[in-house]
Amino acid sequence: MRKALVVGIDHYAHIGGLNGCVHDAYAVKQMLDRHADGSVNFVQPKLIVGTGPTDIVERSELKESVRQLFVDDNDVLLFYFAGHGYLETAGGYLCAGDCKTGDDGLPLSEIMTFANKSPARNKIIILDSCHSGVLGEHAINAQLTEISEGVTILTASTKEQYAAEVNGGGVFTGLLIDALGGAAANLVGQVTPGAVYAHIDQSLGSWSQRPVFKTNVNALRLAPAGAAATTIGRPSTHC
Repeated sequence: MRKALVVGIDHYAHIGGLNGCVHDAYAVKQMLDRHADGSVNFVQPKLIVGTGPTDIVERSELKESVRQLFVDDNDVLLFYFAGHGYLETAGGYLCAGDCKTGDDGLPLSEIMTFANKSPARNKIIILDSCHSGVLGEHAINAQLTEISEGVTILTASTKEQYAAEVNGGGVFTGLLIDALGGAAANLVGQVTPGAVYAHIDQSLGSWSQRPVFKTNVNALRLAPAGAAATTIGRPSTHC
């Protein structure tokens, strides 16, 4: 069984809001719902979105949802997040809607702990947020990555970079959707995380923003092929 948690946060109560994260979350969920032939892919992906003051995504909700995702002993567990990211010397964070300073968000180290200890065969973490490339980095030696067997990480940017958005959505997620829709499929219609990364990296061309891919798996297929391409325009900051 395949299970997914998809989170998109546009509204922040105390820090600047974003515009395309909720849109991206809906688009990713739609892609994960079914294969190109209409058959079920991920079983009813859980969607959490923060669009305004009445549906603020609190840190406690975000953490508990991530924790609940990774406790299951499934074939594939996938976590996608679009929203603000924050980085300080102690590490990186995903900013929930009630964050005030950034370092009061959900630590990436906690997400890695949930994923590394998960009994599931394959755990995939996809982040469209600034500084997200720090995910999985060793606490002392930045040249090392600490990911257990079966864990795959795909992020919109490196540790030092911001993530861009254009035309109401993240540039990274637009290319992710393109890849899942078939642009990254092999000759038999299979889409793997490695192929998704290659498509995104190649499509970004000479842009300074670079995706990051880290994995400790032998082989994993996300979906069969099926859809249209995405055009990239002039970016604005999406972090």
